[in-house]
Amino acid sequence: MTRTVDLSTRSTLNRYDDIAAAIGLRKISTFSEEIPHSEGGSILRATSTAVIANPWMGTGTDFELAPEGEHIAPLLSKLLTDRLLDVLGGAEKVEAFGKAALVGAGGEIEHAGALIHTPYFGNLMREALEGTSILCFADGFGQPGERLRIPMWHKTAPATRSHYQTIEIFLSDAPNASEIAVVAAASTGPRPFARIGDRNTDIPVTAEILKEITL
Repeated sequence: MTRTVDLSTRSTLNRYDDIAAAIGLRKISTFSEEIPHSEGGSILRATSTAVIANPWMGTGTDFELAPEGEHIAPLLSKLLTDRLLDVLGGAEKVEAFGKAALVGAGGEIEHAGALIHTPYFGNLMREALEGTSILCFADGFGQPGERLRIPMWHKTAPATRSHYQTIEIFLSDAPNASEIAVVAAASTGPRPFARIGDRNTDIPVTAEILKEITL
């Protein structure tokens, strides 16, 4: 059955329980880790995950996804980025970010995209974390007990190879068949001891270097 959410008065939804009810929220979990780093202290990395009821359960592949996505995605982005900012110490501390969504077996992969691959999620996450880069991502199907690896890169300079990194989380009880798990991730620094150069300073490399190789 399709769940209809009327958020035309979205600005009045200023209480957590109101927002939770509006998006079918079952739980939010936040994970963080601290990595010692000799250059400037420790690196903090964190994820925030919301598990919600899939609003498109029971609909066909020709069903229009945008209306629900436009209502739900902004609230998800707000809930998740608020928690990242709290754990990491503010937007000025964030250097890298990423996003992900896992759909339960009863949904379809496009349901993940309808939440995270739109400006209603991505633009608001970028603004909250003071980034400009396109958000790298992971999406797919999942089930309870899933491990998910979320990619991240620099929030304003995606060619900065030092900030290419992933963070892994364990989803012990999500997503159930009728749910979607949505994740926002961020880091206050690069990979520890990154030292493989940068795309902006790489020398030109082409297939010419393979001409003398015989297989």
